[in-house]
Amino acid sequence: MNPEQLKLVLETALLCADEPMTINDLRRLFTEEIPAQEIKNELTNIQADWSEKGMELLELATGWRFQSRLNMREFLDRLTPEKPPKYSRAVMETLAIIAYRQPVTRGEIEEIRGVTVSSNIVKQLEDRGWIEVVGHKETVGRPGLFATTRQFLNDLSLTTLHELPMLDDADAQAESLAQKVMQFEGDYPELKDATASNEQEVTDVVDTSETTEAAEEKSSVDNQNNDKA
Repeated sequence: MNPEQLKLVLETALLCADEPMTINDLRRLFTEEIPAQEIKNELTNIQADWSEKGMELLELATGWRFQSRLNMREFLDRLTPEKPPKYSRAVMETLAIIAYRQPVTRGEIEEIRGVTVSSNIVKQLEDRGWIEVVGHKETVGRPGLFATTRQFLNDLSLTTLHELPMLDDADAQAESLAQKVMQFEGDYPELKDATASNEQEVTDVVDTSETTEAAEEKSSVDNQNNDKA
């Protein structure tokens, strides 16, 4: 197969794909054996061809995907006027701790943040497919160890966790992830409720997460005051 036809087939498949495609996925498009390196070379050529266009081809954690560029967001937003769900500060801080300190237990997250982690926050991140329990710590109660998923990397256009900004400050980590999440929500509003049972469920969780956390924190403080009394 000549290079131009090979590139055309790859480009067409990637544009029509609903999910990222791996090199092996792309090799199955052809009856003849195409070396993986040849596929990669053509993908690089496709990236160059699209360098001046509103879409770009990216390599993600689970494969290659076309997506719109950030500077196209203001125009695409007009097709979906509804606003994407807003994530509370508590949600972003929790996600940042998991992303930068993983694997980490819920207790360790609470120790870093200094407040109780609401069950709604954990549920929201799990429903979104961004965190999961990858094991249990060998200590009293064997608490679950949370880590981010490959879906998290895909949604934030990352190939590996090493691409996260190297930040020492927890606030800076949360802010960095918040910016990436907002970019993803703006570029892919149609995916924003894909992991929730319905749109209202996501909205309810977002709206109540900070309230629930504040209530739990207040309860903890009240209990400490009662013990002192």
